[in-house]
Amino acid sequence: MAPNDSAETNGGTNGGTRGPVAGRRKAARYIVPVAVAGVAAATIGLVPALASSGDPDLPKISAQKLIEKIAASDTEQLSGTVKISTDLGIPSLGGLAESFAPGGAGGKGGSSADPQERMTELASGTHTLRVAADGPDKQRVSILDDTSEYSLIHNGDQVWAYDSKSDQAYHATEDMAGKDAGRDAGKKSGHPVPEGVPTTPKALAEQVLKAAGPTTSVTVDGTAQVAGRDAYKLVVKPKQSGSTIGSVVVAVDAENGVPLKFTMLPSSGGKAFVDAGFTEVDFSKPDASSFTFTPPKGTEVTEADDAKAEHKAGKGLGDLIPGADAAQLGVGGKSAGNTKIIGEGWGTIAEITTPGGTGIPSKASGDVPAEAQQFLDALGDKVTGKFGSGTVFKTRLVNALMTDDGKVYVGAVTKDALVKAANSAS
Repeated sequence: MAPNDSAETNGGTNGGTRGPVAGRRKAARYIVPVAVAGVAAATIGLVPALASSGDPDLPKISAQKLIEKIAASDTEQLSGTVKISTDLGIPSLGGLAESFAPGGAGGKGGSSADPQERMTELASGTHTLRVAADGPDKQRVSILDDTSEYSLIHNGDQVWAYDSKSDQAYHATEDMAGKDAGRDAGKKSGHPVPEGVPTTPKALAEQVLKAAGPTTSVTVDGTAQVAGRDAYKLVVKPKQSGSTIGSVVVAVDAENGVPLKFTMLPSSGGKAFVDAGFTEVDFSKPDASSFTFTPPKGTEVTEADDAKAEHKAGKGLGDLIPGADAAQLGVGGKSAGNTKIIGEGWGTIAEITTPGGTGIPSKASGDVPAEAQQFLDALGDKVTGKFGSGTVFKTRLVNALMTDDGKVYVGAVTKDALVKAANSAS
């Protein structure tokens, strides 16, 4: 086994209308800091913990060299089976989720094959997927159920998604999907849409390592065997207290540097937030038929259009841990619209001023539907401090404090850290 060997990496810190429909929209706006942030976090993980068949004896390697090996990996062809097990402690959204879906009670209609909606089902539970990739222009991800399959296929400038259960398909070209969500995004994260939702351990690991900086410890902690491949275990930990994340463990293929397994563990102990890796993997060129799709006769096909802009793709891990994409929260403490950043590293907290500067909507005010109120009540804990009073909404990974005067403090940090940040900002 390789001995412990530590290193630190450098990186940035990123760390009016009334009525039922209006009520739902208002509810959605307030739920975003907790529900959407937590659900989006789940879509990045694809695989549960895998049983080890013995730790291989490999040459020792430093953390810095292993990181360089990941960065230098030029493997672009693979196929395999992956699974996702996600436990963020988020209550079931039930009818609330349907209300906000494009085709739900509060939506404007849409396709059950729309990838921007379907990928969020990875937010909880265990799922089996098949993946294939042949360079930056060809990828396929399929979510397998007992009696149905949902597939997302990217081939050149064409993007198809098909839901066999409903016999509905979704089609977009690179121009419709947007350049960054098309060919360029394929180079970055392995598929074109939803943008920012990695579907391989490699993409997950790259986001974590991009986040690593002075507040992060990176070590090599032994070896493992994943999907029949020898691998080193890279362990990434926050040096700061207050984060809900205890560590991230990445199993890196000893031969080609491809991350094979990704596990994010809570600082409080217990089951992993996300446990991701391959159960089977083949690094040979996939069959070209994997990336072709023709809608079966009678399939209802939805073409992407301007309405797609209303549904932003799920956010990646960068919205939840320091150093990664901070487009929504600002960078280095600078403001991003009505948002500013407090702290740094794994303890980064976003302070958001809610529209209108009001606190939590209530069922009595008519601003929120009953199912949304049940969701809020299930998550909330009342707290007080120098800032006044408010409610902390809890998931296992992301927590948010909404004060009664309309401020939201959100991050992958503990309740005490949120209260401290609100007190400091008062």
